[in-house]
Amino acid sequence: MDLIKTFISLLALVDPLAIVPFFISLTAHYSKEERARTIRVAAFSVPVVITITALLGDKIISILGISVPAFQVGGGIIMLLMSLSMMNASLGATRNTAEETIEAESKQSIAVVPLTIPLLTGPATISTVIVYAGKAHTLWQYAGLIGSGIVIGLLTYICFKLSSRIAKFMGVTGINIATRVMGLLLAALAAEFILSGAVDMVQHQLKNNS
Repeated sequence: MDLIKTFISLLALVDPLAIVPFFISLTAHYSKEERARTIRVAAFSVPVVITITALLGDKIISILGISVPAFQVGGGIIMLLMSLSMMNASLGATRNTAEETIEAESKQSIAVVPLTIPLLTGPATISTVIVYAGKAHTLWQYAGLIGSGIVIGLLTYICFKLSSRIAKFMGVTGINIATRVMGLLLAALAAEFILSGAVDMVQHQLKNNS
């Protein structure tokens, strides 16, 4: 398992920079203390979700009788759909629907739902973590996967903490450009995910038939 590729793919999927406008909008009426608490909880929740998924995700799909290659193809398709939305500078329905956005505006606390799930760690992120966890064969590889989640959690904290400055400096256009670049990277990773998973499925089928 390539830890650098793992980190880049997870960072592209979580992409806290793209969530900054959404965060600013939903916390516009928050006090300074409420916003700070929301930032802390969201930043802490991201690595927690990634860690739990890494430790338990492959066990769950094995109980359901789903092979890792099949799950990888499915996760790759979700990644591809998300990357297409990102290249259009949109969050896309794989992360958040219009109905969920409206509901979020009336919530007292948005840190876990919908900020962490599904905006930051949605289906694509969770499925990707499960696939990478299934390919981890050593303690160091698991540690690298979980460590990637911790670093991304810190980056999420920084992005949200500096959200007003980021929005002022980059503007909507700058954030959209960054989102499109991450979407392009994610599309390439999604294509590799789908191809690799499909090859593994064919090889597994040929092995069973021989």
